Amino acid sequence: MEETHIGWIGLGNMGIPMAEQLIKAGYQLSVYNRSQDKTETLTKLGASICSSPKKIFDNTDVVIIMVSDDEAIRHIFTNEQGLLNSKSSGKVIINMSTVSPAVSIEMAQMCREKGNFYLDAPVSGSVKQAETGTLVIMVGGEEKPYQSVKPILEKLGKLVMHIGDVGTGNNAKLAINSLLALYAQGLAETILFANDKGVKPEDLLNLINNAAIGNIFTKIKGDAILNDNFKAAFALKHIVKDLKLAQAEGLNSPLAQTALKTFTNAEEQFGEEDIISVVKAIKR
Repeated sequence: MEETHIGWIGLGNMGIPMAEQLIKAGYQLSVYNRSQDKTETLTKLGASICSSPKKIFDNTDVVIIMVSDDEAIRHIFTNEQGLLNSKSSGKVIINMSTVSPAVSIEMAQMCREKGNFYLDAPVSGSVKQAETGTLVIMVGGEEKPYQSVKPILEKLGKLVMHIGDVGTGNNAKLAINSLLALYAQGLAETILFANDKGVKPEDLLNLINNAAIGNIFTKIKGDAILNDNFKAAFALKHIVKDLKLAQAEGLNSPLAQTALKTFTNAEEQFGEEDIISVVKAIKR
């Protein structure tokens, strides 16, 4: 059994299966989530519940955060019961959320002032990869704390890479998610064009997935389109957030601007559905 006591904050679609991987690996886990109902799955597996981020930090060795955006991060760190109101020091906070490099740099500085360490460690992969511990994890921050928590991250991902200073992991994730948006829009437009010309979607996808341009994304999302299954593995509203973050970091290329416009226009009707529901927005 692992001796490190881990605190986990954020139990969404990704947070729950990722936390489960750590319990299965033998780690002692304490969890915090704003809505208590989402903690039930993990408490059944032996996790304990903390009533605030501050209590999580007081009672654990390493804290992992997996939430939706910059606003949530600032709240978790700085509110009255936030992480930074703890007097604990010498601990590592791993932020696995997809957020701006700016908020990581800001929180890292606050952590240093309290004698703690901050790593940004966003992930590439969806719910299935979270459930199987096969995510790709990109880490920004100091080398020493990274090495100390690398064994934990290796329980969550098939590839864990330290790629630079604080914020570098966030920039890498924004780059990857920008490509994800282009993949989704490209696949949607390709299927709709071919269908309009009399090529059945299932036939086109068979061709694509047996050609050099086929990949895991075209297989999974192609199947989703064929099965009319738009339940969110990665909600469309989140790609809008990520494209805006990438734009704020200077990604203003023609393709990126087009994708941002497409997904923003789709968000009102399809924001809660999966990213590939963009096919319905384009068709409309």
